[in-house]
Amino acid sequence: MSFAHPWWLLLLLLLPVAGIVRRRRARDPAFLYSSIQLVHGVASLRQSYAGIILRRMRWLALAFLIVALARPRIGEGQVTIKASGIDIVVAVDFSMSMAAEDFEIGGRRANRVTAAKDVLRRFIDGRANDRIGIVAFAGNAYVAAPLTLDHSFLLQRLEQLRLGLIEDGTAIGSGIAAGLNRLRELPSKSRIIILMTDGQNNAGKVPPMTAAEAAEALKVKIYTIGVGTRGVAPYPQTDVFGQTRYVPMEVNIDEELLGRIAERTGGKYFRAVSTETLRSIYDEIDQLERSEAEVRKFQRYDEVFGWFAVPGLILLLLELVLGHTVWRKLP
Repeated sequence: MSFAHPWWLLLLLLLPVAGIVRRRRARDPAFLYSSIQLVHGVASLRQSYAGIILRRMRWLALAFLIVALARPRIGEGQVTIKASGIDIVVAVDFSMSMAAEDFEIGGRRANRVTAAKDVLRRFIDGRANDRIGIVAFAGNAYVAAPLTLDHSFLLQRLEQLRLGLIEDGTAIGSGIAAGLNRLRELPSKSRIIILMTDGQNNAGKVPPMTAAEAAEALKVKIYTIGVGTRGVAPYPQTDVFGQTRYVPMEVNIDEELLGRIAERTGGKYFRAVSTETLRSIYDEIDQLERSEAEVRKFQRYDEVFGWFAVPGLILLLLELVLGHTVWRKLP
């Protein structure tokens, strides 16, 4: 057991001092009665014991409450785990072209964002000891989730992302720059960016190759993934009757640019034309970026101040009730 605020325990040393001071200042009550028989019942030895018990209850209650103020807690200990020492930022394209439904999940048609989320969830689950962050980009880039080991939070943020939240466009350079801003000050063994897009850079203030040069200088490796089938893809549109119909949309991925970005930073370019190939790409990246190192991870504490606060309050309340009822002192 440890204490979050141990300095409160110093007050325990003052309790004996307070008791001595109180005893010295105490005065025996003096009453004048014509006959001692009138107060025989309240002057018995039993009532003296009652006063002693009440005082002890009060001091014990104060001791319990002081210990509660120090916030006692029980640590679940520490465990030694294997961690890769790799920090990963996943930059996902959320431009409206990602609504094209040229992927399948469980035998049903799915758009590119849904497929990307599905594969990314599996990837995050497989990297439990890595810090992972998410950048969402379209016409601009935003940090959807900072680098964190709290993968439950990470998955929640991933589920909240959807098309239409960011102004349309494809700012590849801005997506890389947003990831670099999160990675550049972290002292990790390896830092990588996984960038998924289905188009060509047409927005943002940062040229993609300028961002790639910055990544090279910072020793950040970039894996680029072109998402989408070859040729044309079915794109959903809603007609005037509220029905969904599909129109052919040409797939224009700047593979040359994505290849140059990956090559410049020591990464690799992939083309994902289906959910299966996208999964295999992430599996390959997962194997390429493995480097184990032994670290110590401290687990959370269980707060147990209630074990002391509750008995202290009960004793204090009981002392007040008894002192004003069955063991009430003479006025």
